[in-house]
Amino acid sequence: MSSKHKCGWCLGDPLYEAYHDKEWGVPVFDDSTLFEFLTLETFQAGLSWITVLRKRENFREAFDGFNYKIIAGYKPPKIDALLLNPNIIRNKLKIQATVTNAQAFLKIQEEFGSFSDYIWGFIDGKPIKNVLKSHKDAPANTPLSDTISKDLKQRGFKFVGTTVVYAHMQATGMVNDHEIGCFRYNEV
Repeated sequence: MSSKHKCGWCLGDPLYEAYHDKEWGVPVFDDSTLFEFLTLETFQAGLSWITVLRKRENFREAFDGFNYKIIAGYKPPKIDALLLNPNIIRNKLKIQATVTNAQAFLKIQEEFGSFSDYIWGFIDGKPIKNVLKSHKDAPANTPLSDTISKDLKQRGFKFVGTTVVYAHMQATGMVNDHEIGCFRYNEV
């Protein structure tokens, strides 16, 4: 695969390239996976994605496999234990936001049947296919990510600014921001 053209942002790091080649931009409709990405994007705020990606398995272990039903019930002793865990990003506000977001996630499921139906409903279930010559042309946010961010915040979510939401949209395939010359552009 190394001879195939890839988006410039992932080049040079095997973990980054594997994530790009197998996951990034692939449409995700599974609620558990959508919550995982939302959680990781929350922790990424203000940091580089590779930092979070390198700790992904540690997050999975620390946060009960990203099981939002369990996370929604976290109490102070569990939060305190997470704050002492050197294998994850130990940001108290982000850890508390993850618990709050799990609770809000459950409420969306109750209202819409699934988080997937809710989030994909913003684009009628069809990915937006952008035309980018370079990864540097990708926006940090869009009017749509502004709208989704605002709605999530009104529903009680934390750390879901428009840039975090747009990154979530990219990661979960709601938008295809692969470079047009990238081998994945027409595959996802």
